Amino acid sequence: MREAVSTITSKGQVTLPIAIRRHLGVGERDRIAFVVGEDGAVTVRPIKYPTVASLQGIAGSLPHPLSWEEMRDLAYEERLTRKLGSDR
Repeated sequence: MREAVSTITSKGQVTLPIAIRRHLGVGERDRIAFVVGEDGAVTVRPIKYPTVASLQGIAGSLPHPLSWEEMRDLAYEERLTRKLGSDR
């Protein structure tokens, strides 16, 4: 079992160590859940959205609708940015 230590700030905030973020597959603005088990053990899991409808309103709004090509290009750029960021 591996362990990663973090400190709780005066505001109750915790920074997840990079090894934990990578393990969970989460990044900036992603959401996580703290789950308390029957035995009192606390686990952390990423929140995955079950349907496209559950995402409604989460990303805000756009000044104008995007074409499928524009959305595909944006998704490609985002994946590339995340990949380059994780390689450093």
